[in-house]
Amino acid sequence: MNTGSRRKRKVIRELRREAREGELNVVSLIDIFAILVFYLLVNALVVEILPSPKALKLPESIAKEDPHQTVLIMVTNEDIIVDNVKVMSTAAAAAAATSVLPELKYKLNEQTLMQVEGGGPGQVTRGDVNIMADKSIPFHVLKKVMATCSDTRFAKISLAVIEKEGAEAL
Repeated sequence: MNTGSRRKRKVIRELRREAREGELNVVSLIDIFAILVFYLLVNALVVEILPSPKALKLPESIAKEDPHQTVLIMVTNEDIIVDNVKVMSTAAAAAAATSVLPELKYKLNEQTLMQVEGGGPGQVTRGDVNIMADKSIPFHVLKKVMATCSDTRFAKISLAVIEKEGAEAL
């Protein structure tokens, strides 16, 4: 009778030992998931996505620089739009006799001026501007849009493009 109870106790002890070996430390997993969620949230806020209207077909490029949060000018086949507000028609811009477009200049002058970094007193800029233009827009129209941006004191003018396939190799 003694050997049977000893055997039962031994089996029970082995079962308890095996159960302890299979336990997971959940606290460590929670820490790992918390760090992962924090990392994903921080990186999700860094990425800027420019709107991609269906009316525009952007040209392709191998440029690697990401766009920054700036004033956005969209040049479609019909209109010139600044920050989702129609400013003028593309046909009117193409027909304009001057290199500076008055309607666009008026809208761009609404942007605030800021001091040039490292510049002397009186040196001001409106910052950066991104231009998204359909690839079928004639260059002379884009040249007028860029000249207007330059005339209204934008320091850096960038053209939005779609990254070409295979550009990673360059």
